[in-house]
Amino acid sequence: MKINQMLYMVLFAALVAVMGLFPPIPLPFSPVPITLQTLGIMLAGSLLGGRKGFLSMILFAFIALYLPLLAGGRTGMGSIVSPTGGFFLSWPVAAAVIGWLSLGWWKKAGKGFVQLLVANLVGGILVIYLIGVPYMAMMADLSLQQAMVGMLAFIPGDILKVIIASYLAYQLNRVNPRLIQQMQGK
Repeated sequence: MKINQMLYMVLFAALVAVMGLFPPIPLPFSPVPITLQTLGIMLAGSLLGGRKGFLSMILFAFIALYLPLLAGGRTGMGSIVSPTGGFFLSWPVAAAVIGWLSLGWWKKAGKGFVQLLVANLVGGILVIYLIGVPYMAMMADLSLQQAMVGMLAFIPGDILKVIIASYLAYQLNRVNPRLIQQMQGK
């Protein structure tokens, strides 16, 4: 792996950390706040690819275990033992899935916006929810159905993040495809 690719991974870990500085929006019916950090996860997967997106979010998670980089000034250590821990733990997997799906589609489908939308929907919402919701149910002593109903309020915002991440990745690739190739190590 080249130095510039490692720098891109650090850059995306830092982007997720910066997005954690934006105050979370608490919801009265859910222990999970609305944050911007999942937008950074989607961008990391879309632009770095599966392996580097995964490693970038592992780097972020490792640093966030000890530093208050999560929304609201929390650490990952505190998050893991809370209802939000599953969401935090899902981020490297989500970035990997987004990256693997978008990488394959960038090659095969002519770099289509719709394909990026699908990759970000699957990785950025489905994967995160599949890991985070059962974890939240377990940690908050909720039924799985209660936890799923509580997450319905997040779907519109998450879809907006999917659209933003997909659009930014699509436009960046359209304007400067060599930069995407550099990020992904091609």
